Amino acid sequence: MAHVIRTVRRTSAPTVQRLQADVCIAGAGISGISAALEAAALGKRVVLFDALPMLGGQAVGSIIGTFCGLFSNGPNRQLLTHGIADGILRDLGASGDLHQAIGPLTTVVYYDEVALGRWIGQKVLDAGITVVLGAVLRDVVREGSRVQEVELATRYGDVRVAAKGFVDASGDAALTWNAGFACREPDTPIYGTQMFVLEHINEAHLPTRPQFTERVKQKAKSYGIERDDGLFFQFPGRGTAAFNMTHIETPLDPVAASHVAIAGRQQVDQVINFLQSEYPEAYGKARVRAYGLPGIRQTRWIVGHHHLSTDEVRAATMFPDAVARTSWPVELHGNTSGYQWEPFGDDHIHSVPLRSMLPEGSDNLVVAGRCIDADAAALSSVRVMGPCIAMGAAAAHALDLAGPDGRVSDIPAEALRERLAFNLE
Repeated sequence: MAHVIRTVRRTSAPTVQRLQADVCIAGAGISGISAALEAAALGKRVVLFDALPMLGGQAVGSIIGTFCGLFSNGPNRQLLTHGIADGILRDLGASGDLHQAIGPLTTVVYYDEVALGRWIGQKVLDAGITVVLGAVLRDVVREGSRVQEVELATRYGDVRVAAKGFVDASGDAALTWNAGFACREPDTPIYGTQMFVLEHINEAHLPTRPQFTERVKQKAKSYGIERDDGLFFQFPGRGTAAFNMTHIETPLDPVAASHVAIAGRQQVDQVINFLQSEYPEAYGKARVRAYGLPGIRQTRWIVGHHHLSTDEVRAATMFPDAVARTSWPVELHGNTSGYQWEPFGDDHIHSVPLRSMLPEGSDNLVVAGRCIDADAAALSSVRVMGPCIAMGAAAAHALDLAGPDGRVSDIPAEALRERLAFNLE
C-alpha cells in the first residue's frame, strides 16, 4: 500500500488550543505531581504542565537520587509524609528500586530514577490528568487578585489553560512571577549540583563514607574540584551510585543557565578523574550511566502571608495552619566549597504553614515546593522531597476548601488540618 505524503504550508496564524480545568498546576516535579494526584482524587479536572518534555521534574530529570525529609530523627523515627509517598515506598520497594539508608540520625531513601519516572507516568495516566509537556509559560492572565488563565508555548503550537484555581509548583515561582505578584531573590548565589550516576562499580572495594569524606577534603583541590564535601549514594547490589559532588551556579538568565548546563558536566569529568585515580579498584571500570539535568536548590521564591524564618525552624514551631512536617537539617549551599549543615535533635519536628504558600495579593493561587516564602536557611530545610510532597497535597485541599470563587487565605485552619491529618499526626 502506497503512503500518501501531503505538502503543507502555514498561511495564517496558528490556532490556539484552549483547555478548561478546575485546577491548573505549573510544574511536574514531586510537588506538582503530588498536587495533581491529590486534586484528581478529589474529583477535580486537572491540567498539569511543565517546561520539560517529561514528568518528574528534578526528582527524575536531575537524578536527585534520594528522598530526604520523609522521616523524623532519632531512635523512634516515624514517617512524617504520606499521600503519594506511601505509594512510592510501597511500589518501588516491592520492585527492588528503593534502598532505605538508616543512619544514626534519620533515614534517607535512595531510589532508581527510571523506576520513579515510570511510577509517576502511570499514576498520572490512571488519574485522567491532562498533561502538557514541553510547555513554556509565556504569560499569565489575571483579573485583580485572581489568576484566570495561563498562556503556554509548545513546539506544536500555543495552549491556553483557564482554571478556577492554580498551583505554582514550578520551583522558580514562574507562575507567581509572570502573574505580577511580588517575589524574592537571594542576594548571593545559592548553588545547585550537577548530579550523575556511575555504573559498573566494584562494590567490594568501596571506601567507607568517613574515609571517602576525608579523602575528598584532602584531594579535591588538586583535581580542580572546588567542592570538598561531596558524597555519594550507593545502591547496594547494583553496582551503581549517584554522586553529589559539584556546585554549579543556577542563574535565572536564559543564556547563563544554558551555559551552566554544559559547564556542569565538565565538573563531573574532574570528579570521575578523582574517583578513578584515588580508588582504581572500586571505580576503575565505572562509566557514567546518566547525567542529570542541572539540579537547582533555590532561585526565586514568593512573598507570602508569612515569611518562614530560621528561628522558627530551629524552635520546632508547629503552626496553627501547618500543612507539612519535617526534621531535615538546615542545608544551605551558599559557597562553592561546601555548605551549612545544621542537624536537629531526636525529638525535633518543624512545620510549614499554609500562609507561606500563599502569594501576597492572590486569592486562588497556592505555591508548593522550593519557592514558598522563607528565608534562605529556613527554605533549605523544607525544600526537600518529603515536605514538598506534603505541600503539594495541601495545595490541592486548600483550593478545594476555598471553592471555585473563594479566597484560599480565608479557609478555616481547622478544616484544612482535618483534611491533612494523614501528614500532621
